[in-house]
Amino acid sequence: MVLLFCSDPLVPRQPDGAFASEADAARGLGLDIGLIDFEALVAGDSRAAVRRVPEAQGQGAVYRGWMLRPSVYADLHGALAARGVRLVNDPDAYAHGHHLPGWYPALEGHTPRSVWLPVNGDVAMDDVMSLLRPFGDGPVLLKDFVKSRKHEWAEACFIPAASDRAAVERVVRRFVELQGSDLEGGLVFREFVELAPAGRHPKSGMPLAREHRIFFFDGEPIASLRYWDEAEYEAETAAAAALRALAARVKSRFFTLDVAELLHGGWTVIEVGDGQVSGLPDHADRRVFYQALAARLG
Repeated sequence: MVLLFCSDPLVPRQPDGAFASEADAARGLGLDIGLIDFEALVAGDSRAAVRRVPEAQGQGAVYRGWMLRPSVYADLHGALAARGVRLVNDPDAYAHGHHLPGWYPALEGHTPRSVWLPVNGDVAMDDVMSLLRPFGDGPVLLKDFVKSRKHEWAEACFIPAASDRAAVERVVRRFVELQGSDLEGGLVFREFVELAPAGRHPKSGMPLAREHRIFFFDGEPIASLRYWDEAEYEAETAAAAALRALAARVKSRFFTLDVAELLHGGWTVIEVGDGQVSGLPDHADRRVFYQALAARLG
């Protein structure tokens, strides 16, 4: 098994600085690593992107790098397969874990109620308001199929009343403006649920909750981490075992569940992510993470 990191665009034979600590930890454990040219990949030259990955026959691989649109991930998967290297998640599994409309049906009832609207060009506000009707006057959160603008909480994320057309349009327009060409898939509106608080973000002021990121590999939790570096609370290890049955519904070998404690007890799934593009919090011990991953890779 080889671990594939994005290369530094200025020093292409070294990992990108954002992933250097992970690559160092993997090397320190004697794991094989390779480098992917991210710039070439997103420019459409997947063959050039994998030119520094040694050819192999049936070798498994885990990508650890920047988020990719599903179509770009499919290109990477194909280019590596042509070199005899097989990514741990196929393109269908990646799309399932990366886009909310992919994973939401599997976890409905265990995650805030959500509706979505594909966007390709201008947003029709009449369509948005029709979509929001089931939420009544309740608050909702806005994101695209992958990410929110949670650090612009009041201006591009939180909508106090789903029935308030002026507020909805203000937040939607600002969200679309800020996302720009990075807007992925469309608009997702999620029911706002009250979570166990963990303070406020020291820079953006957004409310923080007792949230945890759990990495699963082949249905087993390999790491349970405190999501926020900016708040002090204990990483919740018991939840990982309790959520194993729920995780079995996710059609992916390697993925993350971001879960949060509800204000009055219990858990809710905030997000699902492909494990290859889910970041480690700054406080996470890279060596411990890669030891656990290596144990599952065999």
